[in-house]
Amino acid sequence: MISYEKLWATMKEKGVSQYALIKKYGVSPGQITRMKRNESVSTHTIEVFCKILDCDVGDIMEYIAEDK
Repeated sequence: MISYEKLWATMKEKGVSQYALIKKYGVSPGQITRMKRNESVSTHTIEVFCKILDCDVGDIMEYIAEDK
């Protein structure tokens, strides 16, 4: 599964709130909700977050192997 837990830490480190993502950068609240739930989002969304936060993909998401 893909986890976006690193995203929230990176946002805190960079001083970017969810409110700023929506109001200043035009990110859809639905995309934020999907990421909170660790649901799938497009690579375009990942790219937008990387640009906003000036970070690498690994700073916002990681793969976690599920038990078989």
